[in-house]
Amino acid sequence: MKIISLWSGPRNVSTAIMYSFAQRSDTYVVDEPLYGHYLVTSGADHPGKNEVINNMETDGAKVLIQLKKQAKNTPVLFLKNMAHHWVNLDDNLLLDFSNVFLVRDPREMLPSLINQIPNPVMRDTGLKMQVDIYKKLIAEGRNPVVIDARQLLLNPPKALQHLCTALKIPFEEAMLQWEAKPRKEDGIWAKHWYHNVHKSTGFGTYERKIEEVPEHVKPLLEECIPYYDFLYEKAIKLN
Repeated sequence: MKIISLWSGPRNVSTAIMYSFAQRSDTYVVDEPLYGHYLVTSGADHPGKNEVINNMETDGAKVLIQLKKQAKNTPVLFLKNMAHHWVNLDDNLLLDFSNVFLVRDPREMLPSLINQIPNPVMRDTGLKMQVDIYKKLIAEGRNPVVIDARQLLLNPPKALQHLCTALKIPFEEAMLQWEAKPRKEDGIWAKHWYHNVHKSTGFGTYERKIEEVPEHVKPLLEECIPYYDFLYEKAIKLN
């Protein structure tokens, strides 16, 4: 029994990674199990907030108990988590997971994020929480894996092979492609966030975003860069 927790920020390839792991012969995936808990606990205003809260368990402690029970029924349980959803929970429970951090350059992430959250704050990016969780795990003697979205998209087969090796699971070629459609594992929020990944059949080709960060978001960008740089330094490099 292995529980893999992917800790991501928004507007990333985290959903594509979830779809990738769903193709494995030994894995069951769960989409953002702590989202309802986060919305209730933080008071954050997200698209479809009330619908999310009304359709999933919002007590994070109960969610984690349910996931541990669910993990007994599959060799690998893959959790796609947003890092900022880990709020007011027992940090010791992080030790139950094989933890992976997915990061994206905020210069490319923020112009996309503002399409869903027009006035984002640091909490919405997940970057500070990713660093906080990473440091907590290191302090406990763990060795979490960090993947940069750009590195992944530049060479998906090689990046996934490195990731599987780090997680001590075999790489499967099936992880590289899937059908272009919504999936049964999608959270109820998919209609707000997953338009592009529903059109995909695999990991897309990396294209550098050229959109400018709006003036009102530039202070947040400056705040984000040191957190991103810290994690990027730890990330798997493919060349």
